[in-house]
Amino acid sequence: MCGIAGFIDYKRRWGRQELEKIASEMALALRHRGPDDSGTWVDEKAGVAFGHCRLSIIDLSSAGHQPMVSESGRYVIIYNGEVYNFQALKELLKSMGQRFRGHSDTEVVLAAIEQWGVSGAVNKFQGMFAFVLWDRFERRLHLVRDRMGIKPIYYGWMDGLFLFGSELKAFRTNPCWNSEIDRDVLALFMRHSYIPSPYSIYRNVYKLFPGCILSVDAKGGPRHNDFSPLPAGEGAGIHKLQPRPYWSIRKVAEEGRKNPFMGNEEEGICQLQKILGSAVTDRMIADVPLGAFLSGGIDSSVVVALMQSSTIKPVKTFTIGFHDANYNEAKYAKDVAYYLGTDHTELYISPEEAVGVIPRLPMLYDEPFADSSQIPTLMVYELAKENVKVGLSGDGGDENFAGYNQYFLATAIWNKTRLLSPSMRKLIAKGMASVPLRSWEKFFRYTNKFVGRELRNRMSGDAIHKAVDMIVAKTPDILFRTLTSHWKQVEGLVLDAEHVPTERFDSYATVKKYNFARRMMITDLVTYLPDDILVKVDRASMGVSLEARVPILDHRVVEFVARLPLSMLIKGNIRKYLLRRLLYKYVPMNLIERPKRGFALPLGEWLRGSLKDWAESLLNESRLRREGYLSPTVVNDKWREHLSGERDWKYHLWNVLMFEAWLDGER
Repeated sequence: MCGIAGFIDYKRRWGRQELEKIASEMALALRHRGPDDSGTWVDEKAGVAFGHCRLSIIDLSSAGHQPMVSESGRYVIIYNGEVYNFQALKELLKSMGQRFRGHSDTEVVLAAIEQWGVSGAVNKFQGMFAFVLWDRFERRLHLVRDRMGIKPIYYGWMDGLFLFGSELKAFRTNPCWNSEIDRDVLALFMRHSYIPSPYSIYRNVYKLFPGCILSVDAKGGPRHNDFSPLPAGEGAGIHKLQPRPYWSIRKVAEEGRKNPFMGNEEEGICQLQKILGSAVTDRMIADVPLGAFLSGGIDSSVVVALMQSSTIKPVKTFTIGFHDANYNEAKYAKDVAYYLGTDHTELYISPEEAVGVIPRLPMLYDEPFADSSQIPTLMVYELAKENVKVGLSGDGGDENFAGYNQYFLATAIWNKTRLLSPSMRKLIAKGMASVPLRSWEKFFRYTNKFVGRELRNRMSGDAIHKAVDMIVAKTPDILFRTLTSHWKQVEGLVLDAEHVPTERFDSYATVKKYNFARRMMITDLVTYLPDDILVKVDRASMGVSLEARVPILDHRVVEFVARLPLSMLIKGNIRKYLLRRLLYKYVPMNLIERPKRGFALPLGEWLRGSLKDWAESLLNESRLRREGYLSPTVVNDKWREHLSGERDWKYHLWNVLMFEAWLDGER
């Protein structure tokens, strides 16, 4: 895994030494992504400069050094990621006359591009990658991102400069950098807790969409209005500069609908075992120590089970635990690890240790990011880094195999409420909202003693208040928007913000041909997965110089699941049905079946306790008024209600706090 950065200087203002120095400083800002090696390469006449820092995983020798020039000398690449089928591709390329100096996958990527061109080669790659390729003959630059968006790449225009890099840290070291916060994007962040593609927190700086190629000429120089950051065919129209999709979830879903899996459940399990097993085995190739992150849930357990079944050595597994039983799943992970026979390491952390991580988050994530599971994620990666350099993760299972409660809950609510008249819905909602939150909390503390495990400790007064908005939703689209939004009225929160289009909601209409649950899954795969889950995984792992691999998001697995009927994913109220059935071939059901928690944290309690002083310093009314981004009145009303216990606004406030903490780092 690596960090890549660079630019094209269209004004040709710097000579070779200056270009190399700037590229080196940009790469140095990404040193955490690749502490083992670094390098630069420049084309002075074209104004092109590349910087690279390397985390050596495959071919630890100097033959894997980057930037790397192709055998013919035509192409130069800076590459972040892993192409897992590189050995098979290498043998094929050898038979076609290609020659190799070392045994890195970077060299195979270059040879494949020499043989088949950029588009032809990238469609043959199985893996996670983001790379920048300079074509010295055509004088063109190509930015490429993997199908699922596992590896990041940003790009943008500034003062005659086209910038690109793995993280925004690299941009800030460039002498032409002049940041300006985009208020419209800030409003999106407050709604979603992450910044949706193609936007970044800065104006004129974007994320390349997953499964896309963006090509830029070194001649002339683009202007900001010469391009659209939306991929061709995704409602962007025709622009001079526009990302070109080579693979997309929507097309995969459509192909799955046209060519559905016709086998029975047992045949589905067998096929899934074969495809996912291959994906796991591919990701166990490394020239450095390797392990896995085990939460004890379905996704991580099935990955570890498949790993352990393919090797005689105990797989190294890692888990973070909490002393509070309401938030601790380490005991379940330990049981799974014991049953599978892994070499298991667990670390129990105190609330003080978890809170101590928070000041590091704004720098680590580079732009506002408010998924609170970033805290235990970072801590489990730090634990693993003491023993391994590569770890396999179960991320992506919820989006790919229908694991989120909302897929079941939203469908159930819509199927019931749509039968009622609008006036009846409003009457029910008004009655529910009229009961004070404290009264609901007392009610659920009592009833939780008698309900089933699946509902116990899930119902709360705040959940009831959220359900009120869902009950009055006029369409499934509005219900989905309500369910997946934190700040719903961002216009009053973010000053001078306007609506901007996003893939999450404004392109939601493109999947209306599917049923409600499948539509939510497709939309999450396109948006929430790459912009939240995979951002969390990439920044946390790279922040400690560890490579995280996600076999459940192998595109072959995704393509197979798209062909499955929804009944093999959601059966009754059982989610991830087929994945569970596969796991039960390796682990007894009683070790797995329990209510889903995820990496939950007691944020609400912390904000009223150990984090209160920190939060109040960031939410200070005079501070907010001086900055001019957020409404002090709106923010402080939420803060006051949260402290009093009248409402639980932890997620709303966490978004604000993560922005304010990030803003402190910007000064």
